[in-house]
Amino acid sequence: MEETQEPISTRQLYPYQEEAVNTIFNKLKEAKPNENILFQLPTGGGKTIIFSEIAKRYINHFNRKVLILTHRIELSKQTSDVLAGIGIKNKVINSEVKTLTQQTEYQSFTALVETLNNRLQEDEQFLEDIGLVIVDEAHYNSFRKIFHYFENVNILGVTATPLSSNKKLPLYQTYKEILVGESIASLIDQGFLAEGVTYSNDVNLSTLRVGNNGEFTTGSHEILYTQAMMQGKLLDAYEEIGKGTKTLIFNAGILTSIAVYNMFKAKGYPIKYLDSTFSDRDRAETLDWFRNTKDGILSSVSILTTGFDEPEVETIILNRATKSLTLYHQMIGRGSRVLPHKKKFNIVDLGNNSRRFNLWQFPIDWKHVFVAPHLYLEQRYKDEWDYELENDYELPEDIKARFLNSSAEAFIVRERYLQCLRKGLKPQTVLDQSLDDHFGRIKDNAADFDEAFELFDLLSEEVKYRVKQFAKCINATNNYTDYQTQTYSSKLRRRLIGWFVE
Repeated sequence: MEETQEPISTRQLYPYQEEAVNTIFNKLKEAKPNENILFQLPTGGGKTIIFSEIAKRYINHFNRKVLILTHRIELSKQTSDVLAGIGIKNKVINSEVKTLTQQTEYQSFTALVETLNNRLQEDEQFLEDIGLVIVDEAHYNSFRKIFHYFENVNILGVTATPLSSNKKLPLYQTYKEILVGESIASLIDQGFLAEGVTYSNDVNLSTLRVGNNGEFTTGSHEILYTQAMMQGKLLDAYEEIGKGTKTLIFNAGILTSIAVYNMFKAKGYPIKYLDSTFSDRDRAETLDWFRNTKDGILSSVSILTTGFDEPEVETIILNRATKSLTLYHQMIGRGSRVLPHKKKFNIVDLGNNSRRFNLWQFPIDWKHVFVAPHLYLEQRYKDEWDYELENDYELPEDIKARFLNSSAEAFIVRERYLQCLRKGLKPQTVLDQSLDDHFGRIKDNAADFDEAFELFDLLSEEVKYRVKQFAKCINATNNYTDYQTQTYSSKLRRRLIGWFVE
């Protein structure tokens, strides 16, 4: 089967894409061998268009070849088509390609990571004159097994969510720096992504269990989401929000997906289900049906999170919970494609996911994620932030009466913490702000030294509460919490003493 094509089309880059290409390529021109760059851009922003243009410029500028690594066959084919469309003679290395005796005619290669790894194990010189390796969906850790075969090259990783799939191998160990593209909110404002409207249903997830990988287990999902109550929630949500729209339902397990299919089928709705047990032919037939059915419903199990593009999807239903920020964005991203008649899409959340991660379009400091992934990794997320993180400590009425000269505005630690992340400030800033707040309240209400320290003592429980909240935000240990509480109190005491000395 011939895997190369003649140019099929050309496409003008959008301004933000042109800016991204220029920024990345200038970095590559300056980079020393083995200096690697990571690029973040939301799903739907056109990562394939961008890195294909970079490949073209690299080939023309350096007269060397480019290798593009993917982890799904659909992505390889899509990439090959885009490369051909901008005039790059390319070859897809799939399971049928055993040897490449004549490589001079090709400027670029696109390969599945597992297939190429097998070829390189047999022959380390399987590919010749590669100068740049581009890694699509770079957060997947499986690509690392390939890198040692390519010395004195540059690696460009692209991803929507720069969190390594292996917490022990963070991306900053592979990539020197991260370049961040347009945000989801910005792409929506510019009309390049559809606006996601989230509908959340409070779900009691207390029966879900967490596995060794930090994610909710499939087994506990199946027990909860096959119950009549949850099936009813799903059907009600669809009929209220998504009825008549092309709908993609994400489930955690096959049993749930089949139960969803049977329920919708019994109600007469056009639905099919898809999971990893399907043959390539059955999978293709199911996806063709979905594309050609205007109000079709597809019940799936994770496999459509990447490598699948159906712009007509108008409703995404998260019929599951996840602790993975990456998976959360991947699932919702399947509905974010914008069309002339589609400026918005529905997000139905049946797993408290938007509470866990905030809304899909909520700004995330990806540079902070890159340098401090331990604060964002899947197993670190608390399902409900323990609810108490949503509130400030409520002072008893008799103590509150001692602070009448101060503002009654609540100091929500979680909100302050998220604000610091968005502004690129150190998390410790939250405690500094809290200390300022406590000092100001004491200063505004104390007539003398003795009263100041009386008020200091009255705030001791609130101090403990806030430090505990902060520790939960950064997932700190109990010892760290105790240390910070003592340090906080000492700082506040010294500041009060200094105030009266002055």
